[in-house]
Amino acid sequence: MADSGSLYGRTRADDAGNDYAGVDLATVIGIGGALALIALAMLLGGSPGSFVDLPAILIVILGTGSVTLASFTFNEVSATLSVLPRTVLHPRIDPGDAAERLIDLAELARARGLLKLQGAPLESTADEPFLYKGLGLVIDGVAEDEVEAMLRQEMDATAARHGRGVGVLRRAAEVSPAMGLIGTLVGLVQMLGNLDDPERIGPSMAVALLTTFYGAILSNVVFSPLASKLERNATEEHLVNHLYVVGVLSIARKENPRRLEMLLNSVLPPHQRVRRLHV
Repeated sequence: MADSGSLYGRTRADDAGNDYAGVDLATVIGIGGALALIALAMLLGGSPGSFVDLPAILIVILGTGSVTLASFTFNEVSATLSVLPRTVLHPRIDPGDAAERLIDLAELARARGLLKLQGAPLESTADEPFLYKGLGLVIDGVAEDEVEAMLRQEMDATAARHGRGVGVLRRAAEVSPAMGLIGTLVGLVQMLGNLDDPERIGPSMAVALLTTFYGAILSNVVFSPLASKLERNATEEHLVNHLYVVGVLSIARKENPRRLEMLLNSVLPPHQRVRRLHV
């Protein structure tokens, strides 16, 4: 049996830094770095104030928000806003570590009985509500098919929620350049309508150019990367939850942990598979 330290919440991910838990440095550095480079280019040009235009901001930012909202419901958009922090503060669970934890729990349950999972072993999974719920159902003696049905339903609901969030962000990424183009047309119309007034040509041209600028930044630097990261995190979370379902059901059947290891490895990518020395 593995070191019991892993059973009480410590895994190899604990020593891996922010790649596994806490702040997602890839998202922060990626988006923050891109915005910083754009801001630096503005500063080096010597006139950063010329890139700020209230009409352009209203057209692109508020226009994008309005059109995106029209494509969904208030609840879907608000739910997306609530899950956005997970793209930066994603408590990542490595699938390999999840498999190790399940095997530890299976070995304990097989050697000492399901009731021995109560107390510290069960509480060690409190950081993973899905696993905690599944083990709690098994310990309470709920039928195996009912446990599987409840866990699968929760998995489907979670996947659907994340899918809607990705859809909202993708839609915003599509709309923002279009709003930029609309703003460009507005600015060009204003400019052409005031060719006899040179003082109004400059502000109209600023609206025309800056709306395209704002739309491109929102789409390519903000919305698209966040949608991709949310989709990636949702895929990994779905894999981990699937491992938990397999593990919980195996524990409920009191199967040999070695068989559970083979089942988990059949799901895991090759580089994340569990490799234990069996004697």
